[in-house]
Amino acid sequence: MKKKPDPIKQEDWDAVESPPISKDMLSRMQPVRKAHPDIPSRVRGPQKKPTKKQLTIRLNPKVVEYFQSQGKGWQTKINEVLADYVDSHTDNDTGI
Repeated sequence: MKKKPDPIKQEDWDAVESPPISKDMLSRMQPVRKAHPDIPSRVRGPQKKPTKKQLTIRLNPKVVEYFQSQGKGWQTKINEVLADYVDSHTDNDTGI
């Protein structure tokens, strides 16, 4: 069952009745690309912020568990911590 979007009232959501799909209807269905070839594929637009560089990094399990326990956006939080470190060490850079 599809999740109700937040802006819609529950009573309005419950009032909508979707008719059952018949075997005939199912047999006539086809992918959107085939039925409507003139519709362009969705393409991700340019990012609003500077793009990040994708890479693979090995971290201590304790570090990963800590950030994952913080919930959604844990990878972004790791990036923020590292960016703060870089910012605080840029002026008097003595190496890591």
